[in-house]
Amino acid sequence: MSRRTSFLVVAERLAREHVRRQRQAELARQRHAREQVRLRREQLRLNAQRDKQLLKHYQESRATEASEMNSEMQARMDALSSILEASLDADPRINFDSLRLSEDLPEFVPPKNFAVAQTPPQLEDFTRSVKPMSGFEKLLSRSGRYQRDLHQAQILFAQAQAQYAAVEADRQKLLSNLRADHEAENVCRLAEIQERNSEVSQTEWAYRSGEPAAVVAYCSLVLNQSIYPDEFPREGKTAFIPPSKELVVDFELPTADVVPTVADYRYVKTKDLIEEKPRKSPEIKEIYRDIVAAIALRTINELLRADQGSHIDVVVFNGFVNAVDPATGQNIKPYLISVRATRARFEEIDLRRIEKKACLRNLGAHVSTQPTELLAIKPIVDFEMVDKRFVEGSDVLADLESRPNLMDLTPFEFEQLVGNLFTKMGLTSKQTRSSRDGGVDVVAWDMRPVVGGKVVIQAKRYRHTVGVSAVRDLFGTMNHEGANKGILVTTSSYGPDAYDFVRGKPIELIDGGGLLYYLQQHAEIEARIVFPVEDK
Repeated sequence: MSRRTSFLVVAERLAREHVRRQRQAELARQRHAREQVRLRREQLRLNAQRDKQLLKHYQESRATEASEMNSEMQARMDALSSILEASLDADPRINFDSLRLSEDLPEFVPPKNFAVAQTPPQLEDFTRSVKPMSGFEKLLSRSGRYQRDLHQAQILFAQAQAQYAAVEADRQKLLSNLRADHEAENVCRLAEIQERNSEVSQTEWAYRSGEPAAVVAYCSLVLNQSIYPDEFPREGKTAFIPPSKELVVDFELPTADVVPTVADYRYVKTKDLIEEKPRKSPEIKEIYRDIVAAIALRTINELLRADQGSHIDVVVFNGFVNAVDPATGQNIKPYLISVRATRARFEEIDLRRIEKKACLRNLGAHVSTQPTELLAIKPIVDFEMVDKRFVEGSDVLADLESRPNLMDLTPFEFEQLVGNLFTKMGLTSKQTRSSRDGGVDVVAWDMRPVVGGKVVIQAKRYRHTVGVSAVRDLFGTMNHEGANKGILVTTSSYGPDAYDFVRGKPIELIDGGGLLYYLQQHAEIEARIVFPVEDK
């Protein structure tokens, strides 16, 4: 082989080796690149898995949040739907003993730092450091050093005793002052407790005796201790009419805002939002009507059940709301429900099984047809008129003296007044002759077609409660006269039997408060009813 051929063989081998190395390098680079891609994909997979877990945890927490919001909203709905039922097992009576305070006064407890005297100094604690005489000192009768040390220890002991005595004297003086202050506080505390207990005893005696102010105070306590949801108002007032044993309650109702406007909360993953499903307007209105009805029935039930003294035969519940008129921006107080219930009638009702609206209809309640729109009704008894009816002559306020007293009218003049009133109210009325009325004082005609007709009216200027016999007489007169309706008007009030008798009959009873209200509203007469002392 020539040199040239040998060179070519070597060159070819070197070239092949170079190509092989290049290919290996390229393969290594490709393997590295693939490995990097694999590692990046693996990292992305791990990141995605981790993010997926984080996302799942986050979404689960949001779903839990929506569930908790639903639970909270449902708890509110349960509380609103059980306003009446939740009170049926509770005892609404006021326990007067629970209002009294115990006269057991706290004993004097000295401060810990001064409770126990310090340990007095002991002589041996001071003489312990005195070195006894040695045998050599005793042999030589050299006791001078020992006597000096012992004397010094006795001096220190005497000083410690004096210091201890001073400290103990200060401690005793401080304890004496603290004990005197405690006893003085106990004297004041006992006086306050006895005064409070005396007030409770007087209130209980007055309530048991049926004093009107005490009955009102007791009923206010009953209303105040009744537990409602936190967002409910707490305003209410009562008035008592002893002759008819009638309790009138003005009670603030919650507005329709207490009803949750959301029916359901739902977490939407795709939007990462908790969406609210609104409660339908008819449902809100129905729930609010149920709340108003439940409060009325519950209040009447609690007051009658709490009546330990048997002072109440009739309860009138007037429910109102404090709101803002959207048309004027002025504060308004529309009444949404008014119901009068006698004890005998109400005790026949099984509140656990009733349908509230049907029960109220049966009781003759006046209920707003649109309470969520604050459509007002006229109260059966106007609370503002109650306190102005039964007042003693000596209690009449000066600004009332200019108002005509209906009790000063003769029976005939009173009948004329009633007739004129119903004329003002749109009826065509005629007063009858006293000797030939057959129990009718005023005959009136309602000229409206279909719903109108003949109306017979009796007017009774009474001091005492009107019983059921007068209402029966009116009903008999209605049938005799062929009248469509009967109206009995009195300056006093009616007994529970009278209200029970007129139920379902076309008879309306107007008591003194109602009469004053109608005179004010329709005849613009600011009247009053003051019973003379001799009529008692």
